[in-house]
Amino acid sequence: MKNKTTLVPLALTFIFLFCAKAVPQFNGQRAFKDLEKQVSFGPRVPGSDAAGKCLNWLEGELNKTAEKVVKQPFSHYDKRNKKTIYMNNLIASFNTGAGQRVFLAAHWDSRPFSDQDSGENAKKAVPGANDGASGVAVLLEIARNLKRQTPEIGVDLIFFDGEDFGPEGKLDEYFLGSRYFARNAGNYRPRYGILLDMVGDAQLNIPIEGYSMEYLPHVVEKVWSTAESLGMYQFERRMGGYINDDHKMLIEEGIPCIDIIDFAYPDESNRYWHTRQDTPDKCSAESLEAVGTVLLNVIYNEELN
Repeated sequence: MKNKTTLVPLALTFIFLFCAKAVPQFNGQRAFKDLEKQVSFGPRVPGSDAAGKCLNWLEGELNKTAEKVVKQPFSHYDKRNKKTIYMNNLIASFNTGAGQRVFLAAHWDSRPFSDQDSGENAKKAVPGANDGASGVAVLLEIARNLKRQTPEIGVDLIFFDGEDFGPEGKLDEYFLGSRYFARNAGNYRPRYGILLDMVGDAQLNIPIEGYSMEYLPHVVEKVWSTAESLGMYQFERRMGGYINDDHKMLIEEGIPCIDIIDFAYPDESNRYWHTRQDTPDKCSAESLEAVGTVLLNVIYNEELN
C-alpha cells in the first residue's frame, strides 16, 4: 500500500507537467533587488520627491518591457494638510492585439505615517518594503518574462497610487488610484484581475481573502489549485478575513478582481504593518518567487475562448 499511495501524487504531478504549457521562470532574487530599489528612494508618499523619483524609475523599467505604457494622472484634495496632491497610476500592456485580457495589479505608494508605531515614529512615513514594494517587484519581474515570451492572453499590469494615503478609519481617503482607474475604465472588460498586496513577508502564508471568494470563487480556485500543483505551500486552503483593498474598489465598479494578500505581517501579531519596521530585511526573495511563479503559470495556461 505504501508504494501505491506514493505513486498517485507522482502520477498527478507528471500529468500536470505534461499538459501544462511552457512557462518562463520567475527570478526571485532579481525581484528582491527591485523591492530594495524602491525602498532606496525613501517612502513613496504621494506628492513627495521620493515618489517622483520612483515613478520615473518605474516608468523607465516598464518602457524596457511593455508594448505600451500609460501614465494616468489624477489629483486628491488632502483634507488634513488642506492642499491638492497630484498622483499617478501606471498601466503597462502586453500582447496589445489580444482582445481577451487579464490584469495584475499592485500599489506603488507607501503610507505617509506609521500610525501603528509609537512615539515620534508614528509621525514618520512607512518604508513600505512589504506593503507596496513587494507587489510592484513581482509585477516588474513578470513584465520581463512577458517581454521574453508572449502569452496567448493579453495582459495589463496596473500600478496604483494613493492606496495607503488615508488616516485610520477614513476609508474614503484610501484606494485613491484604484477608485480613479475603475471609474474611468470605459469599456475595459478583462476576464479577471489579480491584486498583489503584502506578498513579500519572509514568513509568507496566504489565506483566501473573503471578498475574493464571495465574488470570484472560480478565479480563487484557478490560483490556489495552480499553487497546489506547483507545491507552493505559501498559498493556504483556509479562509482569511474580508479585507478592504484596491480589489474591492474595482469589484464595486464591475471590474472582477481577487486579492492575494498576507495581512498577518509577520504573524498574527501584525507588528510590522504600518510601522517603521516594514523594511526589506523582513521580506524574502523566496516569497516573491513563490507568488510570481504561481502567477506566471496562471497567465501562460490561460486559454482563449
